[in-house]
Amino acid sequence: MSRRALSLAAYLAYARGGATPKTAPLPGRPDGPVVWAYAETHEQGRALASLCARLRGLRPEITVLVSGRMPERADLVPVPLPAETVPECDAFAKRLRPDVVLWAGRTLRPALLDALEQHNAHLIALDAQDRLWQTPAPRWMPDPSPATLALFDSFYTVNSDANRRLRRLGIDRSQLRKKGPLIDNDPPPTCDDQQHEKLAGLLSGRPVWLAAHLNGDEASDVLRAHRISSRLAHRLLLILVPANEGDAPRMITEAEALQLRVCQWDQGETPDEHTQVLIAEGPEELGLWYRLAPLVFLGGSLANGHGGQDPYLAAALGAAILYGPNVGKHVDAYSRLVDAGAARIVRDADSLAAAVSHLVAPDQAAVMAHAGWDLVSSGAALVDAVLSEICAHLDHTGEH
Repeated sequence: MSRRALSLAAYLAYARGGATPKTAPLPGRPDGPVVWAYAETHEQGRALASLCARLRGLRPEITVLVSGRMPERADLVPVPLPAETVPECDAFAKRLRPDVVLWAGRTLRPALLDALEQHNAHLIALDAQDRLWQTPAPRWMPDPSPATLALFDSFYTVNSDANRRLRRLGIDRSQLRKKGPLIDNDPPPTCDDQQHEKLAGLLSGRPVWLAAHLNGDEASDVLRAHRISSRLAHRLLLILVPANEGDAPRMITEAEALQLRVCQWDQGETPDEHTQVLIAEGPEELGLWYRLAPLVFLGGSLANGHGGQDPYLAAALGAAILYGPNVGKHVDAYSRLVDAGAARIVRDADSLAAAVSHLVAPDQAAVMAHAGWDLVSSGAALVDAVLSEICAHLDHTGEH
């Protein structure tokens, strides 16, 4: 396919005219190699930021510029996106001249991507899925998506279906790298090995589940679910970690009202054979609790208004995952884990109790945990492959 196919040429002619909106001033191009990263969604932004942090660790001489829904980090330099007009995009590409572009998102910017390619940027598409690619082109115009996709040098796709879609759009097979989804790969929290060994010994043989980042307005459902589940597994232990330490007294009161025997970890208490709920007020030791509990319910998801928690940390530490329906901030992550068989949705105390009763069996939780670990591991392999491509390109072009 021609890099200036008719559809793209028509789009660029359309994007050349009209009033140009004012955009914020750009910084000057820093010395040394430059990578510009763009993320369309919050989840992609977090994952891409982790990837870029790894890149900076390997090659600290690289400056990483970021746009879109990227989190604020000291080692990332935010730059405003230009208006999708040929003059603005050309000025952006000419001023910053990134050596490598990392693009995570299915909404394409043909004028911007063409300008970057014209200024010799190496374009890498991440998280390519089996979905329609979108552009700002009006409906009466020929779709510029295939010609815009042809500007990319490589695509990291989530599965074979995404590969097939891109092949149908004219992308050469050699450009496709099926590596799985782009996911956040920040290192999991550590824990005290001696303390872990001691508690694992104390809890040996007991079924354990964890409710992490639990908000005050969903604690009642979780505690009631635990009480119901305990009727079938009388040695069942719930480890409860509030999202806010100030909610702990309320949760202790609610547990005691349900006649559940409570251990207050932060008061120096240690669980014994009769403990039914262990409450740890702060998040500092979540690394310990994740490693002790094969089944985890992630809070902020049963009640409205919280948006849920990132589930990849629990998956990385080998837990089967339960969650409520209100996970708008991380819906793609949960959808991927559900599709992989690593997570299950619950909607109230009764459905949570039923899920806990079923999944506290070690063999049941292990199947889900293994599926989650496979997904997270594929994300790590993706990061390694992308970093390898970036470094190889910079070495080849002499930007090192």
